[in-house]
Amino acid sequence: MGEFEQICRDITTVKIQGAQNIAKAAVRALMLRSDRKSIEKLISLRPTEPALRNAILFAKSNPKNLGPAALSHLRDSKKKIAEYGSRKIENGMKVFTHCHSSNVIEILKEAKRQGKKFEVYNTETRPLLQGRKTAKELAALKIPVTHFVDSGGRIALKDADIFLFGADAITSEGRIFNKIGTEMFAEIANKHDTDTYCCTDSWKYDPVTVFGRKEPVERREAKEVWPGAPKGVTVMNLAFEGVHHEAVTAVISELGVHPPLVFLQEVRSAYPELF
Repeated sequence: MGEFEQICRDITTVKIQGAQNIAKAAVRALMLRSDRKSIEKLISLRPTEPALRNAILFAKSNPKNLGPAALSHLRDSKKKIAEYGSRKIENGMKVFTHCHSSNVIEILKEAKRQGKKFEVYNTETRPLLQGRKTAKELAALKIPVTHFVDSGGRIALKDADIFLFGADAITSEGRIFNKIGTEMFAEIANKHDTDTYCCTDSWKYDPVTVFGRKEPVERREAKEVWPGAPKGVTVMNLAFEGVHHEAVTAVISELGVHPPLVFLQEVRSAYPELF
């Protein structure tokens, strides 16, 4: 299998996970093959991933030169998000997070670098258990972390001071799509007056939603949830769900910290060539 096909396979099978990591991998694949069919294949790999599509659209006219520029954007934005987000972490905090977000990890890493003392509550995130990746990375950074089963997330949130999560897509109406379960936890956080922040690169914005297109929600194979489920049982394995903008305190992006609807205005102003 060639490198291009291997990258595509790794994205599809979630060996490469996290919207920014997916986008970076897709750009690297584009730099290997940039014919029309290859571009169409890359764009189709994960339906709820506008960062992938935006990065490809940005670089496809000149992958040799614009590919590295797209990778630079993704790298530099992560540094800014970590800088801005770390200011929301205070000594003694309990931070709740769901699934795995490289931006959330970088925020917590930067907060620790600054000498802040805090702990993290995280969820296992079934069925693919991406939360274990989060817990392992935090443990390796020597950040105290307590790992909860998904159905124990409410208990964790009752005791948390802040909820940080990533994003896979943001629509023109300000709805933020992230791992299934995120909206449920955002609603619980709101009930307990816990500040809730989406930590994301602005290229997660999906511009075609301006024209009425619904954000596609990826439905993955049933066997991820229940291999060999009995006949007559339908397994619903949705990868993502949309969080209403009113449930989110603000979006932390490379553009700053803004309420979701203000964030949309900032994105369109900052990247008119894309959006």
